[in-house]
Amino acid sequence: MLVVGLTGGIATGKSTVSKLLKDKHDLTIVDADVIAREILEPGQPAYKKVVDHFQSQVADLFVPDSDKGKGAAINRPALGRAVFGKENEKNRLFLNSVTHPAVRKAIVWQVLSAWIWGNRLVVLDIPLLFESKLDRFCGLTVVVSCSDEIQVERLMKRDGSERADAQKRIESQMSVQDKKKLANEVLSNDGTLAELELQVDELVKKITPGIIWTFLTWIPPIGLASAVWTYVDRNYIRSKL
Repeated sequence: MLVVGLTGGIATGKSTVSKLLKDKHDLTIVDADVIAREILEPGQPAYKKVVDHFQSQVADLFVPDSDKGKGAAINRPALGRAVFGKENEKNRLFLNSVTHPAVRKAIVWQVLSAWIWGNRLVVLDIPLLFESKLDRFCGLTVVVSCSDEIQVERLMKRDGSERADAQKRIESQMSVQDKKKLANEVLSNDGTLAELELQVDELVKKITPGIIWTFLTWIPPIGLASAVWTYVDRNYIRSKL
């Protein structure tokens, strides 16, 4: 089974590509954003840690009238404002230290499930794929990119934010240019949806493993050797940059 890491900058179109892969090509998607939302739901271990840390700092941390017995839902945009930007690096590092281990655990279980069910290819949709170093466990990585100006404009339109706030969020992440250097494949999303869809179609044709290779990776020694090679190869790519 080929594990494909899908990432990109905020508002570059990663979610659009992920939806195309799922809806049009019927691929299994492991969505880190969905997992991250689930682990911060009231009653989850990470929820209490985040609330204890941010409650005194963020006045609107909770969604009004959302307490159903286990606690009020976290206001994710408000939490985001407390962690994005260079001046909030400590808060961001704390949030990552709480959420990343739980997200990784859930990702591993979903990938194992996909392998057991005989999937030829599974896509890890992870915004911080390279930052979290999860690309080391991917046989292939794909970055969705667009120009800096288009990225800012899309983020402003999507979130209704000011230009300064949009740029702050973008600057808090690894740049798209740096991500492209680590990627095996790059999808350019400066044009129309139809143009992007065509690129996705070509990508799927190019990277889908053959049935024989998929069968061979079910054999434990071969599967293990493939996983080790993937890890070594990804580390080599990083070392060359």
